[in-house]
Amino acid sequence: MRKFEPEHDGKWAKLHPVWDGFYTFLFTPGETTQKGAHIRDGIDLKRTMFMVVLALVPCLLFGIYNTGHWHYVAETGNYNLPFMDMFGDKLIYGLWQVIPIVIVSYLVGLGVEFAFCIKNGHAIQEGFLVSGMLIPLIVPADVPLWMVAVATVFAVVIGKEVFGGTGMNIVNVALTARAFLFFGYPTMMSGDKVWMSGSGDMTLADGFSGATPLGELASFTGPKADWAIQGGLEAFSAKWSLMDSFYGLVPGSIGETSVIAILLGAALLLYTGIASWKIMVSFILGGLGMAFLFNAFPANLYMELDAFHQIFLGGFMFGAVFMATDPVTAAQTSTGKYIYGLLGGAFAILVRVVNPAYPEGVMMAILFMNVMAPMIDHYVIQSNIKRRLKRLKTA
Repeated sequence: MRKFEPEHDGKWAKLHPVWDGFYTFLFTPGETTQKGAHIRDGIDLKRTMFMVVLALVPCLLFGIYNTGHWHYVAETGNYNLPFMDMFGDKLIYGLWQVIPIVIVSYLVGLGVEFAFCIKNGHAIQEGFLVSGMLIPLIVPADVPLWMVAVATVFAVVIGKEVFGGTGMNIVNVALTARAFLFFGYPTMMSGDKVWMSGSGDMTLADGFSGATPLGELASFTGPKADWAIQGGLEAFSAKWSLMDSFYGLVPGSIGETSVIAILLGAALLLYTGIASWKIMVSFILGGLGMAFLFNAFPANLYMELDAFHQIFLGGFMFGAVFMATDPVTAAQTSTGKYIYGLLGGAFAILVRVVNPAYPEGVMMAILFMNVMAPMIDHYVIQSNIKRRLKRLKTA
């Protein structure tokens, strides 16, 4: 029996990208060349994308449970609720909140990609396999599903397809979706009511706030006398300790809070050679450098916060590992990767500290560096050319 081949079957020809996408979803050549060629690795774009999704799984699993934990913290009004108490209830609540966001992200994003592939008659690309997972991990658990859908459509169409599709976009697709939500629907992406799932519908205990650690820090921006009244760094660190921030026992976006889960993903990406260690390391060093500079000249509590505590909060580590290292939108030259990472990390801390109205600076820093990456590579290449010309003249 002849197998179904839409490209040769008349009226079905237009649907060939859809058929090809599903046909090759699991059936990709797994052989590697043994001799007679320089290329010996059987990995392709599909396997690369699946590996990144696999690296994101620890963040997803922790985010599901953390969502449930902070829901019950808000419900009981008890910040000291033991993390492992009510394990089943927290897990079920987290699954109920997070999995629909993942499903909507994938259905809408892949639907748009299929539509463009059918219209343009080209094969399905695998780029959205990663973006579809990143988008749910960088939003609050209470974000309405229709907003996720609209932001995903905007990100895929405006952030990628208008530039030619996978591999042609100049800004990170997932961050484009988050920027759309942040500027289009700011009340659903900031404030005290969005980070603990369900808290917006609850009558919270007196004195209880649903703010993230960064949101609380943003309120400590007045004279030092005001810091003392509010308890200063001692009160902040007692509530949100360095180790809590490292483990991820803080409210925030679904997948961004746990540094341990992020580092597990980073280890897999580095072991497989998929992500650039140069960008990761330089991004972290840039953030630490800026934080240490602020420590030396503190003008508010934000600047006085320990540098390592600073980079463990918010989406800094998640951005360093999964966003800044995007191979399409990051710098391509070896030297350019160091420059790109250092500036990105430094700008992330600079934005969050200098602009208290926007306590999370990672998104803006990486999007800005995405736009600057081609210029960085250009000047790195021009510098290499000039250096070689000088060497040629003296030879």
